[in-house]
Amino acid sequence: MTAQFAHLTQQAALDGAISDAEVLTLRQSGWADGHIAREEAEAIFALQQATANPSPVWSDFFVEALRNFVLNGSEPRGYASDEEAAWLIRMVEADGKVCSMTELELLVQVIEKGLGVPDALKVYVLKVIEAAVLTGTGPTRDGGELADTHVTPAEAIMLRRVVFGSASDKPGAVSLREAEMLFRLKDATLHQANAPEFKAIFVQGVGNALMGYANEAAHVSREKMLQLEAFVADNKPQLGRFMGQMAREVPNVFGVVFGKRTAAPSREEQVSAAEAIVPYEQEWLDAQIAANGQVDEYDRALLDFIEQQ
Repeated sequence: MTAQFAHLTQQAALDGAISDAEVLTLRQSGWADGHIAREEAEAIFALQQATANPSPVWSDFFVEALRNFVLNGSEPRGYASDEEAAWLIRMVEADGKVCSMTELELLVQVIEKGLGVPDALKVYVLKVIEAAVLTGTGPTRDGGELADTHVTPAEAIMLRRVVFGSASDKPGAVSLREAEMLFRLKDATLHQANAPEFKAIFVQGVGNALMGYANEAAHVSREKMLQLEAFVADNKPQLGRFMGQMAREVPNVFGVVFGKRTAAPSREEQVSAAEAIVPYEQEWLDAQIAANGQVDEYDRALLDFIEQQ
């Protein structure tokens, strides 16, 4: 951490405010070497928690800097390690709660933009989002509102970003854990003036969890990515020479080898199989619907959606 960065963050924390010009200086000095260091990230967090009325410029810097630290602070880029995930939770919980919409936006973006995060962080973010929807009040960073009586359009958007985020439980799909959260939110706000967007997310989310196709091979874990990157780094020269030699000596080999069909089910067959609701899924769905003692309008919309597929 540069002396200028340390001085600016310390002084701003004492003042309880930071100007847009100071944010620009922090951005320039903090990213001078291309990344944010741990001590810089902790200084930024401390300043966030000391700032009474953060400006949009500061909030954008905070989210971008901390998101990059968590997802790109170590190899492979785009993934959060167990240590980084635990650090983020610890920093957010330092004062016992998620203290601002800026911190909430950071958590959403880590799930939305990350390639993979530890399970503990996924569980934590889902818990935070559920609490924000049920108890949060006040304006969001994008101009919408949080309400503790119903699901607002802004809360519905936030739910969609987390549930369908690339680092969510099932990238490109919805897990039963995420679907259960949608059921709990629905039951808690059933007779309130929820945004129409929430019903759509509920139906699409739960329907996806039950019938959506998710290619497990499409998501590469952090551990597997580390292994792949290490292998390529160690063997890149040899691989290049080998592939070049193969292309010269056996020109048609790539079409023969990589064009082979396997006995594995086709994607269409896998999608069709995923659409079928198996017994344990039916039991799960029956239990979720029975939880509030009625088949409500959301349940009916979901059942109609499933029937039409």
